[in-house]
Amino acid sequence: MKLENIVPWGRNLSEYVAMFLLTKDDLNGKILGCGDGPSSFNTEVDLNDGSVVSVDPLYAYSKQEIMQRIDEVSDEVMEQVVKHKDDFVWKSILSPDMLYEMRIESMTEFLMDYNEGKEEGRYVAEELPKLSFEDDQFDLALSSHFLFLYSEHLDESFHMKSLLEMLRVAKEVRVFPLVDLKGEKSVHIEDVIKELTALGYHASIVKTGYEFQKGGDEMLKVIKD
Repeated sequence: MKLENIVPWGRNLSEYVAMFLLTKDDLNGKILGCGDGPSSFNTEVDLNDGSVVSVDPLYAYSKQEIMQRIDEVSDEVMEQVVKHKDDFVWKSILSPDMLYEMRIESMTEFLMDYNEGKEEGRYVAEELPKLSFEDDQFDLALSSHFLFLYSEHLDESFHMKSLLEMLRVAKEVRVFPLVDLKGEKSVHIEDVIKELTALGYHASIVKTGYEFQKGGDEMLKVIKD
């Protein structure tokens, strides 16, 4: 994947907590974030003595390259947000200006932590559906705004391979949201749940307290029996 094809857009710890219903026990465990991008989730948890490893193809690039790419795409992303303002719920995030400030703050925190985090092994340049970690290395694996959101680009087979790989390395998997880029329920979700259930996993849709994209207030929770 080339850097010019990546649109870096980072979320913070409070959003992760709301999206994934994370508890103190969750945050005290070993967490894998798949596709975290320039999120400040990793650094915020690390500052509170938690343990998060984030994987993303973005981490193959230098801090300067990522910073430049953020500068290149931020205005374009916000133009699209304003253009499609009615597709979002302006409740906890009150306006496009507030959204922009939150995203820039989160990505700035990420960039300040990036080099140190790479040295410590907290930012790893990998991507689903193939991870290098040991079986059950993590307590919890998270996927934010990647699986199901890009259902038109990623087929059901990719989703299953990715989820099974996350379940290989973690005891539990949570994916948010379950709608695609059009705001419609992913065409893959029902069949994926059926397949996971048939394989002996406990898979369920859970309502969360977070909704920014309209209809995007549910996560998939998968637990090994």
